[in-house]
Amino acid sequence: MSETPAPRRVQTDSPWEATFGFARAVAAGDRVHVAGTMPLVDGVLVGEGDPYEQARAAFGNALAALEEFGLGPESVVRTRMYLTHARDVDAVGRAHKELFDGVRPAATMVVVSGFVDSRVLVEVEVEAFRGATA
Repeated sequence: MSETPAPRRVQTDSPWEATFGFARAVAAGDRVHVAGTMPLVDGVLVGEGDPYEQARAAFGNALAALEEFGLGPESVVRTRMYLTHARDVDAVGRAHKELFDGVRPAATMVVVSGFVDSRVLVEVEVEAFRGATA
């Protein structure tokens, strides 16, 4: 009987990971789950006031977490996009299509009342499939 490997976790420099006790990404079995990811690079908000740029930056951060497991956009099977304004649906959808049109993951987009940083317009989550590897 083979032993199931323990989940592997990736941490980043996000101040909330240590404060709230979570990992940016967790690989468990054949899945990698990337936590809600904001458009911060080196602690600086990217694209203030621009939902398209924020979506690109947030997905870029999520994809960087997947790279820690040797995965890229082609491994993504599910995305979730959280927006603070319904008016930003087209801009965020355009960013999503540019990154994932060839992959076509299952996707959800919802409007929320806000995030921990009020300048953030978009937060994303990503799930990836890595096959039956350990």
